[in-house]
Amino acid sequence: MSSSEAAQAPILLAKGLLNPAAVRERAHEMLAIALADGLEHWTVDLDRLPETARYVAAVIRDQYPTLAVPFHARWRHFAVDGVDLWGPIADGIDWPDAAPRARTEFDLAIVSVLLDAGSGPGWAYTDAGTGRTLTRSEGLAIASLRMFEAGVFSATAGDSLRVDAEALARLSADDLAAGFQVSADNPLVGLDGRAALLRRLGDQCLRRTDLYASKDTARPGGLADVLLARADHGRLPAPAILELLLEALGPVWQDRLTLDGLDLGDCWRHPAMKRDDATSGLVPIHKLSQWLSYSLVEPLQRAGLEVVDLDGLTGLAEYRNGGLFTDLGVLTLKDPADADRPWQVSDPLVVGWRAMTVALLDRIAPLVREELGVTAEAMPLASVLEGGTWAAGRRSAAERRPGGGPPLTIVSDGTVF
Repeated sequence: MSSSEAAQAPILLAKGLLNPAAVRERAHEMLAIALADGLEHWTVDLDRLPETARYVAAVIRDQYPTLAVPFHARWRHFAVDGVDLWGPIADGIDWPDAAPRARTEFDLAIVSVLLDAGSGPGWAYTDAGTGRTLTRSEGLAIASLRMFEAGVFSATAGDSLRVDAEALARLSADDLAAGFQVSADNPLVGLDGRAALLRRLGDQCLRRTDLYASKDTARPGGLADVLLARADHGRLPAPAILELLLEALGPVWQDRLTLDGLDLGDCWRHPAMKRDDATSGLVPIHKLSQWLSYSLVEPLQRAGLEVVDLDGLTGLAEYRNGGLFTDLGVLTLKDPADADRPWQVSDPLVVGWRAMTVALLDRIAPLVREELGVTAEAMPLASVLEGGTWAAGRRSAAERRPGGGPPLTIVSDGTVF
């Protein structure tokens, strides 16, 4: 290695953690360590995986009898009782071409996903339009959609259906509290953290106009223009979506790890992940960014792109998927009392759980397809998640715990879970 290459090595190592392949590699390494009984907190029983796959397959059959399962994306949550609330709005607009709709849908998806990091068990949203009271991800989605419709995130007169950097940069916790109907009797976990996250997003849009500037102003939807331009003959690999998001969103995460000045986002330390370089101990996960990547596929498809290598993204390390494996005995705490102790997201117990969740999703997907008699092409990982492990994790939680909460007590700041 030349002296110039040596000087660049730390930053190159850091960038090597900002892609789904790195997430997948270290997740499977974490699982292998656990299988060798090398983790302090967890044991793994892969013999429980086939039964878990049958459980997931049964949930898919219940929800999608034809096995036509859509992608795991934010758009699924913009429906109430099977009625799509966003599609008719978008379809009713006379878009001049495909790009403006893509920008608008990027605006909506990015803000809504960043606000979707777990609500806590005591929060609910009553939607005036449908008369329904909604909780958890569905409630957060519809609340954010209604705020978007009302122009809460817009600074452009006469155009409410947009998200402007200027509006985000001045957004307060009180603004979000009003939109989410938060009160002493209806608390939302991490409200201040969510508002601060969106303000940092606004600031980042203004700083990185090379990524966020659309034809009119700095906005999250400017990322649509970047991806449309990066497509090769109308084809875009799904991992390229995540790689752009990790570059564009890196600085918005507060108090996260950095390496050689580069923000690592949803990346944490675990003592079992050993390397002989500066990335030793680091476990990239990038859950919200991957959830957002899945959610941006459909707007890009509507804009005319063919999004390929969808399974290049990984499964999502969140408490529904992780809870499924814990509830059905694939993952077991060595000390059962750990389930009742409060844990920070950065604690090795949680980091290991999340990493193994990613690896186990890779392992269970082919078993689920085998149970259903479908191919990977017919049911990619994004559909296995939707149909799927996420729904099955919610069902298993409801069967085992009042309120259907996660199997661990995790201290949340509203930006991870």
